[in-house]
Amino acid sequence: MKLLGQPKSINVRKVLWTCAELGLSVDREDWGGDTRPTSDPEFLALNPKGLIPVLIDGERVLTESNTICRYLAARDGGTDLLPVAPGERAEVEAWMDWQATELNNAWRAAFMGLVRNHPAYSDPAAQQTSIDVWNAEMLLVENRLSSTGAFICGETFTLADIVLALSTNRWEMTPINHPDLPAVSGWMNRMAERPGFSAHCRNGIA
Repeated sequence: MKLLGQPKSINVRKVLWTCAELGLSVDREDWGGDTRPTSDPEFLALNPKGLIPVLIDGERVLTESNTICRYLAARDGGTDLLPVAPGERAEVEAWMDWQATELNNAWRAAFMGLVRNHPAYSDPAAQQTSIDVWNAEMLLVENRLSSTGAFICGETFTLADIVLALSTNRWEMTPINHPDLPAVSGWMNRMAERPGFSAHCRNGIA
């Protein structure tokens, strides 16, 4: 298998952490960021959307980070990461979908403005709105973890924990006022010994 994308990308790191959990070896090629541009025709032939990551598995080309994580778990028997039972699987996927839509949209202006210093996100009012919404969304994670007492979907670590932990790491590292979320802090600490956590999540990269 080959993974196209640069390792600073939060979405590439989702896939790399999933591979670590499954014990999979993957060859990675730098694309995106300050490496090879995803506007290159060679890349666009694989993913016309021009986004990383891209996974090449034989003749199969996959895009969208959460989809790639689900594919790898299903392909390699990671039933702990992605349950087979429809109801349990749907619960994991629902949290993954929420991460990709609601939670990611919440942090955009704050993170892009305060960490990436992107000129399109320099408006302080827009940044503050983003911070307020982001903290509110993280409170949902806090309440969920307080309810389960362990991981996002209960007693078992799943793909939902991978994608939400990466977003949480970004929240922790962004210079904003953070409410005290003890269940979130405990959850992150519980994952410290997991394969891939220190390499691809709490690794000093937001």
